[in-house]
Amino acid sequence: MKAMLWVLAVAGALVAGGALAQGTDVLKAKGCVNCHEMDKKKVGPSYKDVAAKYKGKQGAEGELVAKLKAAKGHPKTAATEAELQAAVREILATK
Repeated sequence: MKAMLWVLAVAGALVAGGALAQGTDVLKAKGCVNCHEMDKKKVGPSYKDVAAKYKGKQGAEGELVAKLKAAKGHPKTAATEAELQAAVREILATK
């Protein structure tokens, strides 16, 4: 029981401290919205187009995070692994 309370307390502290990144916040803070929009092409593809391209593809999240980290087909992104994962999850959830 004490272990469960400890885990909940740590998770609550991380969320309150912002350590667990929210996808929409990351997309705004890291400047993704400068080149991408939700439903129409800007400089880069729309989030909807990216989500459609990777829909149902196993390992899509890891593939996209790796591409962003390596700056393959995309400008270098100054974001942590957790931030990239949150942003990619948000984009892949777009309908």
